[in-house]
Amino acid sequence: MKKKKAKYIFVVGGVMSGVGKGVATSAIGRVLQSRGMSVTAIKVDPYINVDAGTMNPSEHGEVFVLGDGDETDQDMGNYERFLDIQLTRLNYMTTGRVYQSVIARERNLEYEGKCVQVVPHIPEEIISRIKGASRSAEADVTVVEIGGTVGEYENILFLEAARMMKQKNPDDVLFVLVSYVPIPSKVGEMKTKPTQHASRTLNSTGVQADIIVARSEAPLDKVRKEKIASFCSVDKKAVISAPDVESIYHVPVNFEQDGLSDILLKKLGLRAKKRDFGPWLTFTKKVENAKKPVKIGVVGKYFNTGDYVLSDAYISVIEAIKHASYATGCKPEIDWLDSEIYEKTPQKRRELRQYDGIVVPGGFGSRGIEGKIAVAEYCRKNKIPYFGLCYGMQIAVVEYARNVLGYEDAHTVEMKHAPKHPIIDVMPEQRDKIQKNKMGGTMRLGDYEAKIARGTLAYSAYKQPYIVERHRHRYEVNPAYVEALEEAGLIFSGKSPDGTLAEIMELPVAEHPFYLATQFHPEFLSRPLSPHPLFMSFLRVIAKRNKR
Repeated sequence: MKKKKAKYIFVVGGVMSGVGKGVATSAIGRVLQSRGMSVTAIKVDPYINVDAGTMNPSEHGEVFVLGDGDETDQDMGNYERFLDIQLTRLNYMTTGRVYQSVIARERNLEYEGKCVQVVPHIPEEIISRIKGASRSAEADVTVVEIGGTVGEYENILFLEAARMMKQKNPDDVLFVLVSYVPIPSKVGEMKTKPTQHASRTLNSTGVQADIIVARSEAPLDKVRKEKIASFCSVDKKAVISAPDVESIYHVPVNFEQDGLSDILLKKLGLRAKKRDFGPWLTFTKKVENAKKPVKIGVVGKYFNTGDYVLSDAYISVIEAIKHASYATGCKPEIDWLDSEIYEKTPQKRRELRQYDGIVVPGGFGSRGIEGKIAVAEYCRKNKIPYFGLCYGMQIAVVEYARNVLGYEDAHTVEMKHAPKHPIIDVMPEQRDKIQKNKMGGTMRLGDYEAKIARGTLAYSAYKQPYIVERHRHRYEVNPAYVEALEEAGLIFSGKSPDGTLAEIMELPVAEHPFYLATQFHPEFLSRPLSPHPLFMSFLRVIAKRNKR
């Protein structure tokens, strides 16, 4: 039997960053899945960084961790959520990673004495990686998002790799340009000129867009579609309207209303099954029908970027809250709460009472830590549902040690060198790495198994004795203090299979409606069609309390 040829869709951006390429890439994959295609996705980050692990969340957004431990761009999370698949490090590349591989091969004499050059050897390495990810996934279609916008120096080699693939196999490769069509308030008319310029800039790299996804505040009208088609040399049907939507999960539905899957399949020469959009439509109906408001406060420190708020720093947490909210018929109202406020202004802590639940997500560094500890204490004492994630667990344990055990000097060694009570200590295997200043890609990363104690809140959520969750940390609850903490009333309901590492902590439900925290990151495994069990438990408690 002749093996089917792999097909490739490259998604590139025009006009400005943040236009929604990641969601568009995810939605393209989803509509193809609805037609029976197996799909995988690749993210290209044009940074010299080898991975996203050392990037500041306030500048770059969330670091998303894959099951194999790769630290990646947040768009990898979008791909996993929309496509309901688990990706690997093969699906993520950066300029730094590509150059690192080429240089390593050159040092190993794998180029057999050739002069190793930027062109063709860098694009060839990029092509090899793209095809390798496609083969590994056995995908009918591989959707590749190239970060940045056309015209930038940084991504030119990735566009060259895509051009080379198109030249060699023109029927197997197509290009989607995601561009922004503004409606200037003082003009009052939708303007297509920026998209025309983006298209011509893409042409200058030797690439012609096959499809243009036009992002805008409002749907494109017939006149604007015709103008973009005419000046950008695409078929009018291949101009896809992508207006602002209340939920990103409506994007695949909107794409299908413009017939996107038919266009993609025809251009790629693929024969598809009839549409099966049922489960996704059921979910989007839940989004539309969610009416009961729940107010969730997310206490972090990576929100502010200049005068603006960057909620992308916690995007997986936010989406996980949404998934569980919609599944319970609730409409989430999420507020970003700066932990430093509760550190500098203690009287502000009383405002936490207005929230149905509080989430304290992961983070690093000392800024705002005392504010987070104060939030954990306030939620514990006032029976406000509390859900801590990674750092949110560590500070909750520190708080408990200080205020219940009476260990006033309790702290994490990440913040204070040699405290009298190092409640949170560096993991033994991490100590040597820190001393040698090996910080990038060296934490406890990716999938690890945990054993769940029966009769606990955690077990009632998971309904199974063993789980696998994703991690990203180098500090843990100090095993030397676990017994004392348990005797004081804290429950470590999840531990590593050998019983040495604390993975989940909670308070008895008789004492608190929901006070639970995890060392791992459950948000990374939440999906629209299958919300994470712990987030579901959190939202069910909130919804039940709101009925009273």
